Amino acid sequence: MRRIILQEREYIKPFNEPARDLRVQNKPLWLWQRDLLVKYTTDEREYKNWEEAHQRETEPIEMLVHRDNLFFNELLIDEFVERARQGKRPVRLAFRKDDKAIAQHVLPLTHSFFEQGDLLLADMWYLPKGVAQSVEARPLVIDTESRERGYYHIPPYMATEFGDLVYQLPRKAFVLIENWVHLFIADILFGVFARGANVEDQINMDWRTKLKVLFRSVVEQRQVLSNSELVKIGNNVNIDPSAVIHGPTTIGDNVTIGAGVVIDNCIIGNNVNISQGCQLMLSVVSDGCFLPFRAALFMTTMMENTMVAQNTCLQLCVVGRDSFIGAGTTFTDFNVLGGPLRTLSQDNVLEETNLLILGGCVGHHCRLSSGLIIYPARTIESDVVLLASPERQYITKNVSYEESDHHKHKHKYPYPRLYPRKGEKTGELF
Repeated sequence: MRRIILQEREYIKPFNEPARDLRVQNKPLWLWQRDLLVKYTTDEREYKNWEEAHQRETEPIEMLVHRDNLFFNELLIDEFVERARQGKRPVRLAFRKDDKAIAQHVLPLTHSFFEQGDLLLADMWYLPKGVAQSVEARPLVIDTESRERGYYHIPPYMATEFGDLVYQLPRKAFVLIENWVHLFIADILFGVFARGANVEDQINMDWRTKLKVLFRSVVEQRQVLSNSELVKIGNNVNIDPSAVIHGPTTIGDNVTIGAGVVIDNCIIGNNVNISQGCQLMLSVVSDGCFLPFRAALFMTTMMENTMVAQNTCLQLCVVGRDSFIGAGTTFTDFNVLGGPLRTLSQDNVLEETNLLILGGCVGHHCRLSSGLIIYPARTIESDVVLLASPERQYITKNVSYEESDHHKHKHKYPYPRLYPRKGEKTGELF
């Protein structure tokens, strides 16, 4: 089967980069898609749009067509391909509007679903006889099999209906990435959080899995959540004996984990250094990152080669590559005055996120000084430098490149701008 990739070249704010190049589950999105689809496809071709694909793809052969800004997991793509092949007719991926995971987490901030009655059509097609069949494609509805999961009990004013903070976690994940919030959903809610729920369900429902986990704990003389069945460790990893690591957790190669570190349900990439006293829960730390002592991450994504300094707290955040966040900086995640949390859309319009709590987002190649306090759902554009001062300690608004503090100290910061907005020049010196 041939894979046809349709390009989505819109930039995701505040990264100023297409979705395909951003990291999800510690992989560029394009590589995540390829790794999941390689067992079905023999070759792949990429086109700017449908028109170009129709002009150049004239062979009546089996094809899978999708946009390059889609996140999906193995269970979803397996069901879609297998059911499509069984039907032997052209189909298009679809979800019901009342699917809880889609309605609550994916539909907000998304503008590319095509509505057809009570269905939402996504940009993925199975075409058994080539792209000419795209107009004939009928909806193939997938149930994400979402489950409600909460992490902790919270005061009633934070969740007035039930008093709990709950999410809809799907077994079959799908996110159309058009906003940085969608990266948070794909990486954390539908990624590590849903993975933990899957493992929990499997242990509770399958006695063989339960026995395997218990047997491994007895043999290794470790706690149930810390054995090698649930904690996967790469090569050349140095872990202090006092560190506590609970699964399901994946740790890459050449990783150093210091004394007193606590890691719970995380993905840790290669060449990562986590110093003493750090705490990581439900987070993704990409390749080459560094966390000095007592840094804390909760439901947060760090892209590659980023550093979060000591005593810094990030909750429900997304941080781009090659960025630095200074010591003692705090990202808040709850609006104590009430009201919806809103963030910038692709059209520079503030839209509601449909999340009760949400941290901030830092773009690529940013430098944030010590002691900043960033309010919920605020974004800091790529290449920005922020210096804490009495006038600018509390970041209450989105920060653009033009508002970066380096403009006041141009001669002291001679580094090029690496991530300009679409249509702007790269390489200009700060």
